[in-house]
Amino acid sequence: VRAEVGTVRRQPSPPDQLRVRISQPEGLARAIEAVRALAQPVVSLTGGASSDIVVAGSGDLITVELSDAEKAATDNRTIQQSLEIIRRRVDEVGTREPTIQRQGESRILIQVPGIGSASELKELIGTTARLTFNPVVGRTGDANANPGGRNVVLPSLDEAGVFYIIEPSAVVSGEELTDAQPSFDQNGRPAVTFRFNPSGARKFGDYTAENIGAPFAIVLDDEVISAPTIQDHIPGGSGIITGNFTVEESTQLAVLLRAGALPAELTFLEERTIGPELGQDSIDAGRIACIVAFGAVLVFMALSYGLFGVFANIALILNVAMIFGLLSIIGATLTLPGIAGIVLTIGMAVDANVLIFERIREELKTAKGPSRAIELGYEKALSAILDANITTFITAAILFAMGSGPVRGFAITLGLGILTSVFTAIFVTRLMVVMWFERRRPKTIEV
Repeated sequence: VRAEVGTVRRQPSPPDQLRVRISQPEGLARAIEAVRALAQPVVSLTGGASSDIVVAGSGDLITVELSDAEKAATDNRTIQQSLEIIRRRVDEVGTREPTIQRQGESRILIQVPGIGSASELKELIGTTARLTFNPVVGRTGDANANPGGRNVVLPSLDEAGVFYIIEPSAVVSGEELTDAQPSFDQNGRPAVTFRFNPSGARKFGDYTAENIGAPFAIVLDDEVISAPTIQDHIPGGSGIITGNFTVEESTQLAVLLRAGALPAELTFLEERTIGPELGQDSIDAGRIACIVAFGAVLVFMALSYGLFGVFANIALILNVAMIFGLLSIIGATLTLPGIAGIVLTIGMAVDANVLIFERIREELKTAKGPSRAIELGYEKALSAILDANITTFITAAILFAMGSGPVRGFAITLGLGILTSVFTAIFVTRLMVVMWFERRRPKTIEV
């Protein structure tokens, strides 16, 4: 093809076009044919396929631009990727229960209950968080210095008036990270530790082995976080990012790196902060449901099992307190699905105690004595308790893994409730029963 079209030179072009000029205009048709051969099909939702580029030519000038189908497909991919990345940033654990959905062709609606402020949310969402590791060519104090070739000049994040000249091709990028965690460096300052996937670890290891003594830049959103000198071969695929971070900034940076970089910059069009008054009726209804369920279970257990029922009620109170404590520790937002999970847990929490107490009743009929009956009751009911709760916990785990938003919130509340229920039923109530029996030594017991 080169023999037919001659020299190819790139021409100044608009942002959405590529223009090239060939030295042999008579080869225009052959050049257009060669460019069109590079096209890829774009499959639409209707099943039809079209080319991803449009090629036109006149004289010695060839113009290439994306087709309308490819532009629409790219926009759709960008929105879908942005939705998923925003969801991972805002609700990484699955406890905030946000609403994140697409509106129209180019808008995203984000609703997050219980967050501190809109500015905090905007900072978390609006940061692109594009991380790269680039070779350093030099260092300068002039922002307008000529970098030479295709190199670029980027400012230092921590050193005012310092700029680095770096190569544009990254050795590795944030897309090859598998984990990033807030940490502290050897001087006790906040930092972020990271780990690459096997591909990134291999690239990083090869580069450090071949460039010992040379600096390389850790670049985040076109700012050089740090430019350490490679002291030795780093084969493990892990490292640490240091800088003038606060603990909050290092934690947020770790979240952003784990979630991944946004495919495009976001523009905030509107923001609203809504007080809790609008949902107060639903909150009140959920609170009443919890109180009614809690009270009904307490009364039922006390009437059905007497003193043993009182022991179960004490364990139930402790169970609910533990659930709220754990939800607070992980920073969960208690919404209606979460309240539903607590109501369900209250009903399920006494199930284990019912199995144990009914088993003790059966053992008392064999005249083995109250001490032996209590021991056998707990031993023989254990397998049924574990089977029932393990199957329910598996269901909660599936809901957490497959669901999002309110579904994950319900799954987390249910899962925590199962763990605390088993603990209080097997250990707390047994401890209270054994302590009471050892102290009173009754000849007979009523369950």
